[in-house]
Amino acid sequence: MTTPKSYPHIGRKEHELDAAHWEECYRKGETPWDHGGPSPGLVDFLENERYTPGKVLVPGCGVGHDCMTLARHGFDVTGVDVSRLALQKAADLASRNALAVDYVRTDCLHPRPEWLGAFDWVFEHTCFCAIDPENRGRYVDAMSSVLRGGGHLLGIFFHIQPETGPPFGTTREELRDRFGSHFTLMMEKVPPSFPNRKNEELLLLWRKKA
Repeated sequence: MTTPKSYPHIGRKEHELDAAHWEECYRKGETPWDHGGPSPGLVDFLENERYTPGKVLVPGCGVGHDCMTLARHGFDVTGVDVSRLALQKAADLASRNALAVDYVRTDCLHPRPEWLGAFDWVFEHTCFCAIDPENRGRYVDAMSSVLRGGGHLLGIFFHIQPETGPPFGTTREELRDRFGSHFTLMMEKVPPSFPNRKNEELLLLWRKKA
């Protein structure tokens, strides 16, 4: 794994990034990242860009709004999260909407062996910003490992620089440095966002290098 540059702007840890923390957030209903619907940037991409649906992994999927949107557009979806309660809610939502989504409780830093090279797509919506900055290199490696050669990673990243995290901040430079070791950048734009994230997100489409 290539050692990335140091990024002092990303902020100090307010707490450890672990399953117990996220489970407690869902138990208490303290989930400000959940806007009750899919990412506007994802919706815009699916409605206006050319792509071929395939098998997609969604790390940090939460209650599954993005997963359901991808399923509606013909993708074979696997959603991953560390929170059991979030995945229970996600499965219930998918069932009520008659959508087939496979939800798996696991750590996105450690993909299952059978997932290696098995996916055509990864869609990440601000999962990167929730990852302890010390683990971001491992996260990029993991997401690359699940994609077949030529597969795509579509990411909507939180382009902010808070003093503490999560969410931890990032910059275009960091994203290009970290993902550029495994991927070729195909698209970059400021996507439509929820009102409280307007102009604070970057959409990047990457293709895995052969």
